[in-house]
Amino acid sequence: MEKFALTLQSAQAINDYVEDHWLMRYEKELAAEILALIEKGDEEGLAWFSGFGEDYRRIFMNVHEYREGLAFGFTEIAFNPSGWFTSPKFLEYEEVKLEASSIRIGRGPNGRWAYAISCNYGCAGHSGPLSVFCKAYPNRDTALTAALDDLKKDMLSKIGDADRCNYHPDVIAKTLKAITKQEIGLVQLTLF
Repeated sequence: MEKFALTLQSAQAINDYVEDHWLMRYEKELAAEILALIEKGDEEGLAWFSGFGEDYRRIFMNVHEYREGLAFGFTEIAFNPSGWFTSPKFLEYEEVKLEASSIRIGRGPNGRWAYAISCNYGCAGHSGPLSVFCKAYPNRDTALTAALDDLKKDMLSKIGDADRCNYHPDVIAKTLKAITKQEIGLVQLTLF
């Protein structure tokens, strides 16, 4: 197998890759950016992209994650042993327990905050990681308020659901009560 290399002669290989794969919008944009570098003869720019992986998929995904992290002030470029970008760790990480559900919030080095939700309705639920792909907020309280609103909407949407096995009414009610308690706490903090 031929060793992967991103060079000034890679335009056709990139076009073939784009044509042969279903790509996300950001992947298409990165491919276009690389093609523009090739057209300009920018070897330094190509070398920067090449540093993000041993194939187009890794380069696209790793560059995307790196650039998303810039919104939170993460600038370090590091990779795990498999060649994937090492996800940065949020500062001032905090987990807010709300019965069987929880909210995780954290701050990036530039002061921008993000949240992730772990929602549990009893048996059913959903969860996501706190990562650079989360929406950025200007401060902790704004991020927590948005997270509480999202979790509350999730819980309210399941009230009265006929599937009481997956959506336990008592779990939903207790979670909504815990959310209200958190919301009251946030309002009280703003009064002082």
